[in-house]
Amino acid sequence: MICPNCHREIAEYSNFCYFCGARQSAPQKPAASKRLMRSATDCKIAGVCGGIAEYLETDPTIVRLVWAVLSVVPGGFFGGIVAYLIAWFIIPKAPLPVPAQAPANQAAQTS
Repeated sequence: MICPNCHREIAEYSNFCYFCGARQSAPQKPAASKRLMRSATDCKIAGVCGGIAEYLETDPTIVRLVWAVLSVVPGGFFGGIVAYLIAWFIIPKAPLPVPAQAPANQAAQTS
């Protein structure tokens, strides 16, 4: 899928652009096909926060900030760092997005 705001290639299942943060207007998938997975493209450490943000249809920065606050709150060590490590091992990684193919007539012109 191409982001209409910055015109870069992003995954078909993305709700937000990884580059500019614009909300995507793609039709929503049925709730039955919605699955929590670690993000393959929007990841800083392991993609846990990016995957949770896609699942909750929110901005990944917000999820990362909440997770950071949970990590530094006194007594919240388990709520932050240990929970992230557990999620890293339990949540499966999403497949990498397939790059867009050039139109057939454009590919013929460049050859």
